[in-house]
Amino acid sequence: MPPTAASTAAPSTQRTVGADEFSPLLRTVRAAGLLERRTGWYARSIALNLLLLAATWGGVLLLGNSWWALVLALPAAVLGARTAFVGHDAGHQQIAASRRVNRVLGLIHGNLLLGLGMGWWTDKHNRHHANPNHVDKDPDVGVGALVWTRRQAAVRQGFARWLTCHQAALFFPLLLLEGVALKVSGIQHLRRQPVRVRLVEGSLLAAHLVGYATLLLLVMNPLHALVFAALQHALFGLHLGSAFAPNHKGMAMPDPDGDRWGHLRRQVLTSRNVRGGLLTDFFLGGLNYQIDHHLFPSMPAPTCAPPSR
Repeated sequence: MPPTAASTAAPSTQRTVGADEFSPLLRTVRAAGLLERRTGWYARSIALNLLLLAATWGGVLLLGNSWWALVLALPAAVLGARTAFVGHDAGHQQIAASRRVNRVLGLIHGNLLLGLGMGWWTDKHNRHHANPNHVDKDPDVGVGALVWTRRQAAVRQGFARWLTCHQAALFFPLLLLEGVALKVSGIQHLRRQPVRVRLVEGSLLAAHLVGYATLLLLVMNPLHALVFAALQHALFGLHLGSAFAPNHKGMAMPDPDGDRWGHLRRQVLTSRNVRGGLLTDFFLGGLNYQIDHHLFPSMPAPTCAPPSR
């Protein structure tokens, strides 16, 4: 049946209402200077993170083939997550005024230091921001190892159905695989990109892989190197997944067949803020202020935190 005049007018009306609700808030936030870059803060944070990364890997070199080197997999994973947070903020243009500088920072922290494809992540993350928790438009709540709605669960069969029935208990164990899964997804994404993108991002990903394997195999035997890499990636995936998981899980999910939500309603109702102090802010990378971040993606991470911080 062709849409009626009322049904075709509704989305336009809702978009206007959403814009009218959000525009005064945006003007207030901009006038207060909350969208201004925090270049000095990021410069200090990046420098400290790189220094600690160098110290951690220096410790790996010194301990060499000792099993005690495995202890350093934990700080390597935590600092790897901090590196990913820098890539995240660069992807949102939070760090520098220049898009080129942000892209370079993202490529260095994502592709080179972590082996995570920034092109893949930016594309996926931007689609998430545009329609958070929308099962048809947000890739973060699409059907995968986990499902997010009864409708998604109803069609699962065999092993996938068993996985769905036990996904609450399996959630954190599955995060142990996330570090490797992120790298694989970034590499797969490159095959669909233009030659120039494949050359730039692919070269940096290859440099990371070769450098990482060479460093470990220079100081450890293959078994030790494999165990260290597996442990570091498992802890990295667990940490990063735990930082992102609280942001939207359990929050409202727009009805794909229902009314369209305006920007303000869509971003606020699907997101969650988590307050817990300086350690919470550190380990969650500032992403625990997810409502603020979704409303103003270019707002620097330290600005999202309460003024007392």
